[in-house]
Amino acid sequence: MAPSFGRSISFQLSPARAITRPRAAAAGHVRSISLPPCRSHSHPLLAHLQAQTAAARAWATSASTSPSTGLALIDALHAALAELLLLPEPQTLVRRACASSDRLLDAFLLLADAHRGFQESLLALRRDAADARAALRRRDAARLASAARAQRRAEKDLARLAAAVSSSVARSARLAALGSATATAEEAEMAAALMDAAAASAAASAAVFSAVASVSAATSSSKKAATTFAAAFAKKPETADVAPEKLEELERCIDECESGSEVVFRSIVRTRVSLLNIRTPAI
Repeated sequence: MAPSFGRSISFQLSPARAITRPRAAAAGHVRSISLPPCRSHSHPLLAHLQAQTAAARAWATSASTSPSTGLALIDALHAALAELLLLPEPQTLVRRACASSDRLLDAFLLLADAHRGFQESLLALRRDAADARAALRRRDAARLASAARAQRRAEKDLARLAAAVSSSVARSARLAALGSATATAEEAEMAAALMDAAAASAAASAAVFSAVASVSAATSSSKKAATTFAAAFAKKPETADVAPEKLEELERCIDECESGSEVVFRSIVRTRVSLLNIRTPAI
């Protein structure tokens, strides 16, 4: 059963990557990485975050069933967000708009907890797949049915995680923009980028959870299906090739997602830690 979302998170995190400031070719000084005064020429880091946000959102709304690709896109989005949060403009924005930044912190906490629950669901699915494989090898219909029931429970946990994260997308869309009514055009663009990144990360995460649940459901959808297959297997052993192929597909999916899910979990927590550090800078 996936854990509830009220958990706190505490472990050592590696610091965000430093940004190398390029030297001007003609001038003999270092160029500022602050946002330029003209909104029509967005800072490259802001444009990069917007591009990563669009990529994650496009994957989430596509018919793709490759959860490992989704995890890689979420990680890339948070890497871009971490770089942007090193700029002075978003830091000022986060400090000034306390209520909205609090909601961002809550959203990333929910996402981190959801990805931790996702990792636990992957472990459960791996165990269930191993049980199903053993049951097939021994032609044990009862054990196969039991493995199928356990697998369905893990799939339901994944569906609940996806629903919880999807609801956070709707809440994020309703959040008031960071900043104030007197915000400049650059501040408004920055605020929109931060909110869009949070919403896209949640949408892609929900799609990842749903994709894994779909792969799992293809191996054994119910006790009745599992029992029926086992009975057929006992009569016609050549039909055994069907289930092992599906189990192998599920195990490949789990293998691809396990390392990616840990990377994404840490990326999300780093984002939240960065926001907290901005809100409460060290004295």
